[in-house]
Amino acid sequence: MAFPARLAVRDFTASIVVFLVAMPLCMGIAVASGVPPEKGLITGIIGGLIVGVLAGSPLQVSGPAAGLAVIVFEIVREHGLAALAPILIVAGVLQVAAGTFKLGGWFRAISPAVVHGMLAGIGALIVIGQFHVLFDSKPLPSGLENIAAMPGRVLGLSFTDVRTTEMAVAIGLITIVAMLIWEKFRPASLRLVPGALVGVVLATLVAYFAGLDVARVQVPASIVAAITPPEQGLLGQMLSPAVLATAFAVAFIASAETLLSAAAVDRMHDGPRSNYDKELRAQGIGNVLCGFAGALPMTGVIVRSSANVQAGAVTRLSAILHGAWILGFVALLPWLLREIPMASLAGILVVTGWRLVSLTHVRHLFQKHGMLPAVIWAATFVMVVATDLLTGVLVGIGLAMLELLPHLRRLRLKVDMQEGPTRNELSLKGAATFLAIPKVIKVLDSVPEDRPLRVDLEGVDTIDHSFAELMGEWLKRQRERGMKIELAGPSSKLVRLAG
Repeated sequence: MAFPARLAVRDFTASIVVFLVAMPLCMGIAVASGVPPEKGLITGIIGGLIVGVLAGSPLQVSGPAAGLAVIVFEIVREHGLAALAPILIVAGVLQVAAGTFKLGGWFRAISPAVVHGMLAGIGALIVIGQFHVLFDSKPLPSGLENIAAMPGRVLGLSFTDVRTTEMAVAIGLITIVAMLIWEKFRPASLRLVPGALVGVVLATLVAYFAGLDVARVQVPASIVAAITPPEQGLLGQMLSPAVLATAFAVAFIASAETLLSAAAVDRMHDGPRSNYDKELRAQGIGNVLCGFAGALPMTGVIVRSSANVQAGAVTRLSAILHGAWILGFVALLPWLLREIPMASLAGILVVTGWRLVSLTHVRHLFQKHGMLPAVIWAATFVMVVATDLLTGVLVGIGLAMLELLPHLRRLRLKVDMQEGPTRNELSLKGAATFLAIPKVIKVLDSVPEDRPLRVDLEGVDTIDHSFAELMGEWLKRQRERGMKIELAGPSSKLVRLAG
């Protein structure tokens, strides 16, 4: 793989920024997942050095993701850390198979209301779980139990008898306040310095120089010592019905989050678009390796990916190098990691989780598409928090199917692309629902950008919110890139797509 020298310089500087963003997040997500911090670092290294080379999304960065922290925490709590290996290996194989059989488009067909409701639920669980880590304690088994125990934590604080708990809370608050202040008031010349890094550095310095007796990160002297190969009987474990069911859930959620992130990253730059099937295969290989290394599952992650784009990356070299920097730091400076307070990492995750609970998405869905998508979002969110991740997603998908009920007898969508001498014409006839998204994606990805396009919706009977969101995003992106697009059809449909 050759990289031009001019581009390599931009990728080199971007990789340092991504490394600084990734380090605290890799460790923090591991803590939120109930595993040692080094497990997250190993996933970050594999995500950079291996998945970075194979990726189908040029500027996406892979690593441990907050979106899987909740389900990993449940696995580790119920079955132990060793249970992750067979689950991740099977999940990775499923992702490779999905990419090989070109199923990437189907993951993009998942209702946006379900995806954003799931992410909001995960964010809420991270916040209420890490709230207890701020008190130098451990999260409780379920979201509802964590919520019920929160008032007792606060009422148990003493301002006259300051001990470990009070000091840990102070460290966590210092991290949160430093992050928020830095991100709001940082100088333009330092805009690429991440708030999470500033918060961790400040909290670590305060804890070190004040000699605070708070729990700190524990990492082994050697990163090799953190690699734990699968136990004997791996094949039998992989064929267990419970492992297969959990692996399917991990593969489904990891793939959906990865492709959601890849689509978001594509909107941030004008370079090559993502190959979703290739990206799925790369993620699958990465998760198989994470399983054999005893690490956390990985996905494409939007926080690190957006930092990569904003820092000026132009090729996948940046993602590859960020994995090298993590490896070098962990190998050469493990003693420095051991000075980081656990409460500081919890503070980072409280902010990260809070940002996942975005009401902007549900407000947008309600304003553009009516009550049903908002109900789907709310139901998914509540079920994820009250029960578990898989139940919440399945409930959301089940509710999304309600949009199909009035059109069960005519669900087909005919897609016709005609290339003319002066302009191209895309004609859609039938029901534009999420079932047609994979077919439409293939056509949209092949539309030439050098000529105007007329999109004829005259024959479309209905448009559900999933299709409207996909088509609307595509139209917006192409117009921003200078493509002239004319829409023809009933005004109500045009407003939903073009708005």
